[in-house]
Amino acid sequence: MNNKKYLEQLECTGIVPVIKLENTANAVKLAKALYEGGIHCAEVTFRAEGADKVIADMVKAYPDMLVGAGTVLTTEQCDRAIDAGAKFCVAPGLHPKVVQHCLDRGVPFTPGVANGSQIEQAMELGLDFVKFFPAEQAGGLPYIKAISAPYSSMKFMPTGGVNEKNLNTYLSFKKVICCGGSWIVPDSLVREGEWNKITALCRSAVGKMLDFSIQHIGINCFGEKVQQETIDKFSGLFGWRQGPDDSRGFMDLFIEEYDSPEKGHIAIQTSNVRRAAFHLKNWGFALEMSDAGYDESGRMTCVYLKRKYAGFKVCVVEKK
Repeated sequence: MNNKKYLEQLECTGIVPVIKLENTANAVKLAKALYEGGIHCAEVTFRAEGADKVIADMVKAYPDMLVGAGTVLTTEQCDRAIDAGAKFCVAPGLHPKVVQHCLDRGVPFTPGVANGSQIEQAMELGLDFVKFFPAEQAGGLPYIKAISAPYSSMKFMPTGGVNEKNLNTYLSFKKVICCGGSWIVPDSLVREGEWNKITALCRSAVGKMLDFSIQHIGINCFGEKVQQETIDKFSGLFGWRQGPDDSRGFMDLFIEEYDSPEKGHIAIQTSNVRRAAFHLKNWGFALEMSDAGYDESGRMTCVYLKRKYAGFKVCVVEKK
């Protein structure tokens, strides 16, 4: 897997569950729980025996799932992980020999860093993506913003103390590709085989991460006269303002008026449109990808669902 595809998949998934599985026989059950909860990714830590078997079983059962190895500290562990089918390797620190060995085998490696010197070591190895660990203990997002400022091309995966409450705080920073954590796969639920509860935790985390809300509604008004009358009615009823220099009557960021029956729409905002598109497609929604909008950096900023709902198109847009 090349690095670009690796980062795209991580960004789309958003959350990388760190898994410590003592009973390797439960690998497929756990993979199913994650997958059905919307988390199509797993970092299987070598802190537990049989991690390579867990990776192999998960990859076989869910070949499109991004399954990798965590706590890869030696070249021997690296080889075991890759031979089992790991699509990436992660470590809590940065060991140049292990990193280079993994890269030489054609598999992305994400080392852990906590300061500028380690970031520069990663850059020397040709890396542009690192794990920031332990995230909360090292200073959280304010520290990441400060330490990353001189390194414009470096991207991060905060891990350590990340949970559902602070997840979106980290993901709000554009240099953060995804977050790692174990809160959606707690050891107690894994030991007890509470797979449905793990799926529920995953779904809750995905919902929290996407954070969908209505940005505005575009309603159909036919002709300038009707359009202005509608604007006046809404303004009189609710005190909403007509936007200055806006021919569509954009009022208080809630309503747009259009003179075409084809343009009525509901705009749903989210923090990351590419990530939202990934999850929406996994949930069975068809998208008009050919009409998706992008900013100057190539970041997806809007996409329409193919189907109309109650006569309205639905557009997913970047939260401002």
